Amino acid sequence: MEPRLNLFTNPALGKVIKHVVAAGRAAEDTGVPAATLELVKIRASQINGCAGCLDMHVKDAEAAGETSVRLALVAAWREAKVFTDAEKAALELAEAGTRIADSAGVSDEVWARAAKHYDEEQLGALVACIAMINTFNRFNVMTQQPAGDYVPGMYS
Repeated sequence: MEPRLNLFTNPALGKVIKHVVAAGRAAEDTGVPAATLELVKIRASQINGCAGCLDMHVKDAEAAGETSVRLALVAAWREAKVFTDAEKAALELAEAGTRIADSAGVSDEVWARAAKHYDEEQLGALVACIAMINTFNRFNVMTQQPAGDYVPGMYS
């Protein structure tokens, strides 16, 4: 499959992508564990069917030491015993924030469960992370970006 557009060489998308990448990095130094942020990105990308982001974030998570069992169970996190309550709250927030059209937004109950585990700055980081990965998912899906050849760190 050939992509419809090159995200990096297209004049408009290239500029936008640089800003979105910078915005996404702002969520990294807030105390939310890097593993949690990767799990959130993986779950949103599963929901959105974004092969490019799944390729990237699964491989980045593996390179950072994430286990194959946990990665395999992200889609079934509710029933999996391998995630902490904090991770489950972040995954629930990611699902609600990704499926906003299906549920009229993020419920107070979902927000309250996340707020039990994360402070205000960390909640902001999770919201930003979820918004950014959904943005990247849309770029990739709309332009049919191929997946499978990502190497951890190649976009650093």
